[in-house]
Amino acid sequence: MDDESWALSPDTRKPLPELIEEKLRSLIASGRFKAGDRLPTEPELAQRLAVARSSLRTALQRLQLQGIVEVLRGRGWYVRSTNVSGREDALIFDQGISDLDLMEVRIALEGTAASMAAVRATSGELDDIAKLAKAHQHVPIDDKDELLRSDEAFHAAVIKASHNQLLDQLHRSLVMRLRPFRRNSYGSAEVHNRSATEHSQVARFLKRRDEGGARDVMTTHLLGLYNDMAAQVGTPAESRADLATYLSDLEPDWVQR
Repeated sequence: MDDESWALSPDTRKPLPELIEEKLRSLIASGRFKAGDRLPTEPELAQRLAVARSSLRTALQRLQLQGIVEVLRGRGWYVRSTNVSGREDALIFDQGISDLDLMEVRIALEGTAASMAAVRATSGELDDIAKLAKAHQHVPIDDKDELLRSDEAFHAAVIKASHNQLLDQLHRSLVMRLRPFRRNSYGSAEVHNRSATEHSQVARFLKRRDEGGARDVMTTHLLGLYNDMAAQVGTPAESRADLATYLSDLEPDWVQR
C-alpha cells in the first residue's frame, strides 16, 4: 500500500483520534478493507499513519462503538461492517433530546445488560471485563483521552457480554452522544477513583454470576454520573428525587453481598 493513501487530513481543528477515525472510515468505504477483513496490527497501523498508539486505540474504540470494527480475543481488529456513511446516533435520537434523558435511558439499559451478562458471558469475556476494569484504574489522571477510551471499552465489553444485539446498538448510540460530557467529567482524582472502584465492583459481581448484584452496582455507578451531570446543568435536586431515592434503597442491597 502506498504511503500517500494513509496520509491524514491536514485539518488541525480536529483532535488527532478523530482524524485517524476518518482515515480508517475512508479506507473501509473505498473497499481497501471489506467486512470480515483483519486490519493490520496496532503497531503497523500506527506506523503507517505516523501516529501514537494511544491515539490509534482511541480511534479504533470509536469505530468499535459505531459497530464498524470489532476486536476478537487474541486475534486483533476486524472490519465488522462497511456501512460507514451514517451516524449511529442519528438513527434514533434527535438533537433536542437532553443529555439527562439519554443518561436515564442508559442507566436502564446498562443495568439490564449487566444482569444478562452475569448469566450469558463466557469465561473469556468475564476475564476481559476484569482486565479492562484494571486497565482503567491505572490510567494517569491527566490523560483524559485514555480515561475516556478505557471507560468506554469497559462498558462496551459488558454490553457485548449480554449477547443482545439491540442493546449493543442502542448503547453505542447513547455513548456517542454522551461522550463530550464524559470526557470533561474526568477532572479530579476523586472522580477517576470512584469510576475505577465501581468498575471493579461490576467485574466482581459478574465473575460471581450474581445477576442482581451486577445490575445494582452498574445502576449505582451510572446514577453517580447522572447526578454529576444534573448538578452541572443546574437541575433542581427535587427533580431528581425519585432516582436519588432509588439509589439510597438500592445501595445497601448490593453492598451486603
